[in-house]
Amino acid sequence: MADAAVVPPARTALVTGATRGIGRAIALGLADAGLDVALLARDAARIERVVAEVRDRGRTAVALAADVTDPAAVAEAVRRAEAPAEAGGLGSVDLLVNNAGRIDAEVPLWEADADEWWDILATNVRGPFLLARNVVPGMLARGGGRVVDLNSGAGSHDMTVASAYNLSKTALLRLGHHLHAAGHGRGLRVLEVAPGVVQTDMTGSMAMHSGRTEWTPVERTVDIVTAFARGELDACSGWFVRATHDTPASLAALAAGPTVPAARRLRVQPASETDPLAETLTGR
Repeated sequence: MADAAVVPPARTALVTGATRGIGRAIALGLADAGLDVALLARDAARIERVVAEVRDRGRTAVALAADVTDPAAVAEAVRRAEAPAEAGGLGSVDLLVNNAGRIDAEVPLWEADADEWWDILATNVRGPFLLARNVVPGMLARGGGRVVDLNSGAGSHDMTVASAYNLSKTALLRLGHHLHAAGHGRGLRVLEVAPGVVQTDMTGSMAMHSGRTEWTPVERTVDIVTAFARGELDACSGWFVRATHDTPASLAALAAGPTVPAARRLRVQPASETDPLAETLTGR
């Protein structure tokens, strides 16, 4: 069992939404960093293409065709990922990257389609819950592990449209904070990573980004995730980080200095210095 205070660098990873955009970039970045990778997505043909790219880098890759909202499919995918190498698996999952996500129509809540709204919640919240529910017990049994949630600025501020996405990313932020609070003493390390506005199929389809010419390079997110996989950012466990502003070096420096209670965590702020709830809100 690993000391809960020192978790070894990850050797293996499971990445959801791994066939395109940010998920594919993270999967290949982790392979370049020396990790073996299980790739989970719904499109089996697309998975095989990324599997080939990982193997071209000299790393083991496992294809997992599954819907993150299906409990049985997720449980089976994790079982296959954790199977021994001779059975085609990785043996363990040391790093879970919850990347799969969707966004709803860019309209205010009262114009939202009810079925689409719940589908977004299922993908963006139920999915990460099911993955963590199946992966984290194995991590804890081995003495620790790491979880990265691909979050968003939508998790930390209000939006006037896409209310399901707004709510789901806030819920995901709270989910990550729960994992940190409940599992840190047993070696679980968790990071909520907002990638900024990366040029992907999803952002390219959004009206709010129409005409945008400046995008956040996906490599900034990959650098943060790979540094976390190596254990270089464990002091930031439980934090919300944003690739547009943060780098592995700046985060390590920030964590090494004095930090405020509940640093980089979701919380309600006092209305003023004389707010009677000030101590309660800031002291938890």
